[in-house]
Amino acid sequence: MDSDGTQDARGTHASPVPRPAGPPEVPAMPPNGAAVPPDGLTVPPRPTQAPGLPRPPERAPFLTWLRTPRPEAPPGVWRFGHQPRPEEEPERIPGRQLVSGAVIAFLVGWLIWSLLWNGYLGSWWMLPLYAMIPESWVEPHTFTAVVVVYAYYALVALVIMVGVGRLGRWGEMWRRYGPPAWRPAAPEPQRPPAPREDPAEWPALRAAGAVEAAERLAADARAGVMRDVDHARITRAWQGVRSGRHSLTTFSAAVLQDGAAACLHPSGARDLPARLARHDLVTGQVRLGTSADDPRNPYAYRGTGLALDPELLGTSLLAVGPAGSGKTGTVVRPLAESLCLHALAGRAAVVVVGAAGAGLGPADAYDVVVRIGNQESEYDLDLYGGTTDPDEAAAVLAEALVGDLADPHPGSDSRRSTTVLAQLLGPFRAVHGRFPSVPELRQLLDGAPGPFAALRQGLQDAGQESLLRELDARERQMGQPGDVGGVLGDRVALLDRPAFAGFFDTSGQSRPFTLKALDHPVRVRIDLPQRGHADASKMLARLVLAQFTASVAVREDRSLFACLLLDDATGVVTPEAVRGIQRLRSGNAGVVLTLRSLDDVARPLRGPLLGATGCRMALSGLTPWDGQDFAEVWGKEWTEARDVTDRQIIAETPAGKAVHMLRRVITGKAPTARAVTVRQVERERWSASELAHAVPAGHAVLSLTDVKGEHAPPLLVDLRG
Repeated sequence: MDSDGTQDARGTHASPVPRPAGPPEVPAMPPNGAAVPPDGLTVPPRPTQAPGLPRPPERAPFLTWLRTPRPEAPPGVWRFGHQPRPEEEPERIPGRQLVSGAVIAFLVGWLIWSLLWNGYLGSWWMLPLYAMIPESWVEPHTFTAVVVVYAYYALVALVIMVGVGRLGRWGEMWRRYGPPAWRPAAPEPQRPPAPREDPAEWPALRAAGAVEAAERLAADARAGVMRDVDHARITRAWQGVRSGRHSLTTFSAAVLQDGAAACLHPSGARDLPARLARHDLVTGQVRLGTSADDPRNPYAYRGTGLALDPELLGTSLLAVGPAGSGKTGTVVRPLAESLCLHALAGRAAVVVVGAAGAGLGPADAYDVVVRIGNQESEYDLDLYGGTTDPDEAAAVLAEALVGDLADPHPGSDSRRSTTVLAQLLGPFRAVHGRFPSVPELRQLLDGAPGPFAALRQGLQDAGQESLLRELDARERQMGQPGDVGGVLGDRVALLDRPAFAGFFDTSGQSRPFTLKALDHPVRVRIDLPQRGHADASKMLARLVLAQFTASVAVREDRSLFACLLLDDATGVVTPEAVRGIQRLRSGNAGVVLTLRSLDDVARPLRGPLLGATGCRMALSGLTPWDGQDFAEVWGKEWTEARDVTDRQIIAETPAGKAVHMLRRVITGKAPTARAVTVRQVERERWSASELAHAVPAGHAVLSLTDVKGEHAPPLLVDLRG
C-alpha cells in the first residue's frame, strides 16, 4: 500500500491537488502493536499510562458531543439532541375552557359530597361499609368505629375527587398552570453509556480485533485531544478497512503511532480556521435555521432545527431570492463550510464558485484557490477540463461558449458548435501535442491564414490525412451562411483580454486546476471576475458546471461525495446543464445553484430545472411570477376547510324577546346561532401570493428530497435561528 497521498508535500505535483485521505504507510507491525527489534525479540507495546494509576479524568465537551443522542428523524430535521414529536398535533383545549371546566367539575364534586354528608341522598352509600365490618364495630362511641367510619368517608371523598378530577382535567391544569410550568425544565444529567455502546470507546474496532487502536483513540478522546473532524476522518478510514481498500494492520499501526492525528488530510489540517455555522459530523449535517412554529408546517417539524447533509444535497439544491435575501450568507457559506469539513474527513470533494470578495470563506479553508483575472493567483483554470480527447474537450467548451443562446440563431446549436471546435482542436493537438491557448483558438476560429497554413503543413508532415480532411471541411464552411465559427470567435474574444493574459495557459508554464481531481477530497474555490467582465464570468461559470457534470460521471471512486456550489447561476442554466444535473444523483454528486430570480433562466427551462433539483428554496422577497413556478412544482394537498355561518335568532315569545333585548344591551350584538360546516378541499401548499407576501424577512420556504426518495413538504424556515 502506497502513501495514498497523505505523505506527499503540498504543491510538488504537476497538478497538486489532495488525494484521498487514508492510513499513512508505516512499517508493518504485529496485530498487538508490539514492535520487532533487530534481534528478533518482541518488545511489549508502550502503555498509555503508568500502571496502578486511575484512568485520567474525562474532558467533557467532545465526549458530551459524541454521546448526545441522534435519533432517526424525517429529512431535514437537525438530529443532534432532537426529541421526536408526534406526527399530528395533539388537541389543545383553550385555557378559558380548561379553567371553567375545572371549576365546574370542582363545584359538582362539592355538591355531591354535600348531599351525601347531609343525608339528602339517604344512607345507601354506607351499605358497603356495613356489609364489610362486624356489627360490634359500628358502636357510635368506640374508637374503632370512629376510625373505620372516617376512613370510609375519606375513601368516598377520594373516589369523588378522582372522578371529578378526570372529568375536569385537573392534571392538565396542573401541568399548564401549576409549579411544573413555573420553572424551566432542568436537563437530566447524562450517564456514560455502557462500554459496548459508547462511541468514544470505538466498539467496532474492538469487535474487529483492533483493541489497542481502540484504546489509543479512546484515551485521546478522554484527554480532550480529539476533535469532531478527527472522529469523522478516522471513521472514514475504518470504512476503507471494512471495504478492503486498506489493511487492518496498516490502519492499526497508523492509529497507534499518531492517535487522533492519524490518517490526516494531505493539507495537514484537522479543522477549519473558523466556523460560522453549527455542524454535526456524526450525521454529516449543517444547521441552516429553525422550522417556524407555523400552522402551514407539519407538526413534527415545528420548532425543530433545519439541517442539510450530503444525502439531501445529492439531489441538488436551487435557492431563489432577490439580492440581500441571504442566499450567500445563510445558504452557500454554511454549506461550503460543511463540505470543507467533510473533505478534511476524507468524505467529500467541493468546488465553490462565486464572485471575488463574495464571502465564501477564507483562503486558508481551501486547498486550491483560483482567482481568475488576478495575476497573483497561484493556480490557473484548465480551459479543457484536463481531458486529452478532442471531442470531449470540444463538447465541454461549446457548452461554455454558446450554451446560453436560446434563440433560433444557428449559433445556438451546440452540436454544430461542438463539430466546429472538434475540427480545430483535433488537428492542433496532433501537431503541437496540446490544445490551443485562447489567442491561438481565436485566430483559428477567425480563419487567420497564417495559423491555418502552419497547421496544414504540420499535418502534412505528420501524415495525418484524416485530420487534414477535418481542416479542409472547416475551411470550406468559413464564410458560408449559417457558419457558427464567427459566433464562437466572438465568445472566445471575451477571454482574450489583458486581464486574462496569464490564464488558461496550455504550454505547461502555469499550475492549472482541473476538475478531474474530484476523485480526491479536495477543497476548491474559484473567484470569478465580475467587475467589467460579467459576460466572461457567466461563460466561465458555465464552463465549470459543464466540466463538473462531465467529470463526476467518469469517477472511479464514487464513495466520495462531490458537490459544486455556484453562488450566482445567472446565465448558467442551459438545456445540457439541466440534463447533466439530472444525472448527478446516480454519481453521488450534486450542485447548489442560487438565482436572484427565475427570470434569469429561459422560460422553457424553468420547469425542467425545478424538476431536476430535489431541494427547492424560495427566500423572502420573491416576485409573484417566481412564486407561481414554485407553487406549481409543489402542487396541491387535501386540507380541511371550515365554513362558519352566523344566523340571527328570532324570538317568538315575549319572554324570549325580553331576553334578546337584554343580551343586545349587554353585548351590543344580536343573539345568533353559529353553524360550522367542515369539508375536504384541495389547495396549493403555498400559493404564489403567499410566497410573495407572507414569507417574513430572513425566512424561506424549503422543500427537501433525499437520494433515497424520502421527501419533506415545503417548510417555512427561519434562517436566522
